[in-house]
Amino acid sequence: MRIGFLFNHDQIHQVAHSLPIALAIARRGRAEVVVATTNDRLDAEVDRLTASAGCPPLTRVRLRPKALASRAATAMLDTIVPASKIVVYRDNLDFFRSLDALVVAEKTSTLLKSRYGLDLPLIHTRHGAGDRAIGFDRKSALFDLVLASGPLIRDRLVRDAGLDPARIAVVGYAKFDILDGCVTPPLPIQDNGRPTVLYNPHVSAHLSSWYRYGREVLELFYHSSDYNLIFAPHVMLFERPFQLTIDRLRIARPGRIDPKFFTAPHIHVDLGSPASTDMTYTRAADIYLGDVSSQVYEFLRTPRPCVFLDAHDTDYRDCPHFAHWRLGDVATSIYDLAVALDAAFRRHAAFRELQRHAITERFDLTATPASERAATAILERVIAKRA
Repeated sequence: MRIGFLFNHDQIHQVAHSLPIALAIARRGRAEVVVATTNDRLDAEVDRLTASAGCPPLTRVRLRPKALASRAATAMLDTIVPASKIVVYRDNLDFFRSLDALVVAEKTSTLLKSRYGLDLPLIHTRHGAGDRAIGFDRKSALFDLVLASGPLIRDRLVRDAGLDPARIAVVGYAKFDILDGCVTPPLPIQDNGRPTVLYNPHVSAHLSSWYRYGREVLELFYHSSDYNLIFAPHVMLFERPFQLTIDRLRIARPGRIDPKFFTAPHIHVDLGSPASTDMTYTRAADIYLGDVSSQVYEFLRTPRPCVFLDAHDTDYRDCPHFAHWRLGDVATSIYDLAVALDAAFRRHAAFRELQRHAITERFDLTATPASERAATAILERVIAKRA
């Protein structure tokens, strides 16, 4: 039995969501686990997390666009759209046919069924426990098994994506398994004793606060003597000169960041290192400032103040796609943001129980690690499929 785990993205943010499951299956010795990657950055992150878990290396495969025409076309298009990510499927069908199941953290892989007609069991680990509509679209129903982190995620997959409950397993959050043992020392900027704010804007143009307010946010903190700032946006925000949003067709330019923000003694800027994805900053911060990133729920495992920045005049009340905005104050201007930050600790008592309840709904955490629960669910599904 051969189970593949595919990491096919420009950045590394999806790796920790499914690699722990690969390691759990490999430890059982009941299946050959093959980890397929598509660039050096992903290889390095798989190596880093495997070593941090104290596990021996897994069988590895590197997938690339094979045809000369494919490589030439994707080299031009990749600066705007993830062309290589799509072509990898078409040019490596023999590899995918060699598997008994494929485990992924994204949905582009559904092309293997919808376009190329492979009868390959697809298993979706998801990446994050956020509220965005795209996490519960109809593509989720194309998977043979979806691993949900908690009961609320399961219920939305059934209601919004039309997924058969029999194809959902609630297993917890595997990312916690591989990263919970990591010690996160304070950042140098925190030596001054000020509270630290994490500003974590999303990449999607129709949802992110960055394109309208981002530079004003940085200016606010640059001139502040009250706070430290960790600026760690979604790792894809500055990956390309232009950002194309697929769930609601938009194109936006993230632009450049003034060098003064990189050298300010109370500001730490990270545009995409492993620390942006391994909960280093969600652990280090005292206040979370963001818009729609699912990292807010990783931050809220320990209830703390949150402030959300609405750059789109959103009708968010009673909207499930913005449920996290009920867990802190919502600002609609830079002035409102300054006021909300100053009140964040004092106001937190009003949100603490809501935060605890939200975490219980989204993370079904038990004495059995999530990666082990996920491994059991996958093996049972694949064995039943082969029977």
